[in-house]
Amino acid sequence: MSDLTIKRRVMIPVRAGDVMAEFISFNGDDSGKEHIGIFFEGTKAKDNESIPLVRLHSECLTGDVFGSGRCDCGEQLDEAIDLINEQGGYILYLRQEGRGIGLYAKLEAYALQDQGYDTYQANEMLHLPDDGRDFGIAAEMLRALGVTKVRLLTNNPDKAQQLKEHGIDVVKLVPTKVHVNQHNRNYLETKAKRKQHTLKFD
Repeated sequence: MSDLTIKRRVMIPVRAGDVMAEFISFNGDDSGKEHIGIFFEGTKAKDNESIPLVRLHSECLTGDVFGSGRCDCGEQLDEAIDLINEQGGYILYLRQEGRGIGLYAKLEAYALQDQGYDTYQANEMLHLPDDGRDFGIAAEMLRALGVTKVRLLTNNPDKAQQLKEHGIDVVKLVPTKVHVNQHNRNYLETKAKRKQHTLKFD
């Protein structure tokens, strides 16, 4: 991976104009995935809180766009926009659909889950990694943005670990809420059990 540089910054009013966000593209990412940085200045940012709140969000078309109840991605993205718009920081929107396996493979895995397999077993049956995401690219994006210290909005210890391994100082973990419903409870409980996600269920 070559060093990234900022290609373009463009202000976009999101949430029907209620939130102003700066979308940032990059030069030097040879994966061709078009990862994007989204900067929020912070409406209630305190002067003494100079360390940005950062969310690494992996693309989820079904959850982010269509509000799928099979995962918690859409709710997590909404929560991240709310918090980071208040506190200031970045969402790094990473084009790693289905924990890195892609949309079509994710639908194949869903079909297996409908037969009773969990999300990781389904990937194994398809001979795919249970989590194929690379958060090293996020560290590259942060460095291009001049960010070396972050407060990380996540329940996933692997994200913090990968950022640290790539030279980013994760000074604090900020947990996301648990967005549980009748369709995603097994999925969330499996993440907690198999990947040590810090999720507290009622």
